[in-house]
Amino acid sequence: MRIARSLADDMIAHAREDMPNECCGLIAGHGDQAERVIRMTNSQPSPFLYVMDPREQLRLMEEIEDAGDDLVAIYHSHTRSAAYPSRTDVDMAFYSEPLYVIVSLADRDAPDIRAFRLSRTAPEGERIHEEPVEII
Repeated sequence: MRIARSLADDMIAHAREDMPNECCGLIAGHGDQAERVIRMTNSQPSPFLYVMDPREQLRLMEEIEDAGDDLVAIYHSHTRSAAYPSRTDVDMAFYSEPLYVIVSLADRDAPDIRAFRLSRTAPEGERIHEEPVEII
């Protein structure tokens, strides 16, 4: 995924603003190019998981489609752990096409952004595939 520094900074700011809870949102664009970060509300605020409100998610996904964009990724933050999918992240990965982006604030001075393809139905050991993130 290619993402502008300003969009990456917006995700990091969102993660910091929602601390100590995880934040979540969508990334719209074309192909592997991120063009918009769309913040969402974590409907069950928690430092350990995120839950997107289904109505808000559906509305925003329709807006992305109506604009002629693709849903490039779904993002969320990890406030204390590395930017690597937890078991819960994999179990809740209901979409196979978009990437799952994790913004880690484990090192407050050096936030980390990583992207993954997740498949909750794949055999153990094949559920997580990291994809490169290029911040431009």
